[in-house]
Amino acid sequence: MGLLTVNAFVAAREVLIPIQCEYYALEGLSQLLNNIQMIQKHLNPPLTVSTIVLTMYDGRTRLASQVAEEVREHFPEAVLDTLIPRNVRISEAPSYQQSVISYDPSSTGALAYLEAAAEIVTRGAASQR
Repeated sequence: MGLLTVNAFVAAREVLIPIQCEYYALEGLSQLLNNIQMIQKHLNPPLTVSTIVLTMYDGRTRLASQVAEEVREHFPEAVLDTLIPRNVRISEAPSYQQSVISYDPSSTGALAYLEAAAEIVTRGAASQR
């Protein structure tokens, strides 16, 4: 972790983690969580992992389902119900300097991100009560 990342974690109250539904992403998640725990212990005790978004999900593969299941098992409260699918439009959008929502708002990827955003807002409103 670089100094900018550490500073961002120190300044933040919560963390949203996108995780690809791939094996090595699980390894990276455990390293990231260890780093977050160190930040909590030494620099920012109130820091929490509030949301985990499962991305690049391909329901045709057993691996994606297993990764999603494992992450949900370990973080049942943090993982969004919405899955962001593997989608060509999501990959193409940055080459046009656009988000997928402005590049192709009707694509499955854009719709999934909008659904995830709505779920985050709903969870935030529910936790405010």
